[in-house]
Amino acid sequence: MIKLCKSLAAWGTPGFSATLKQELAQLGADQLPLQKGLSTGNYVSNAPITVMILNIVGEEKMIRVKTGIFFQGIIGGCSCTDDPTPASDINEYCEIQLDIDRNSALTEVTLLVE
Repeated sequence: MIKLCKSLAAWGTPGFSATLKQELAQLGADQLPLQKGLSTGNYVSNAPITVMILNIVGEEKMIRVKTGIFFQGIIGGCSCTDDPTPASDINEYCEIQLDIDRNSALTEVTLLVE
């Protein structure tokens, strides 16, 4: 689980979405299930991610947020000098759900598969 303290502190303010986007972007691919969300590539690139808020529901014990994540994937070639398919970034997209505990900021992150 991850902890989204800044986002929880911003809950109920006009800056909540911006704070959440920034906090998720700082986490990067290593703490989000982006590797499982790849559709074309076979590795997640180190390029920055972009977060889009799709839906926010405030419940008594948690804040549930559905997000779209734009990121870069890589198709790794064999690294041969005559390889016609060198590694290149490919645009990828996946959706994740965040369940933010309203007391502790502990956040369960779930990849949404449709």
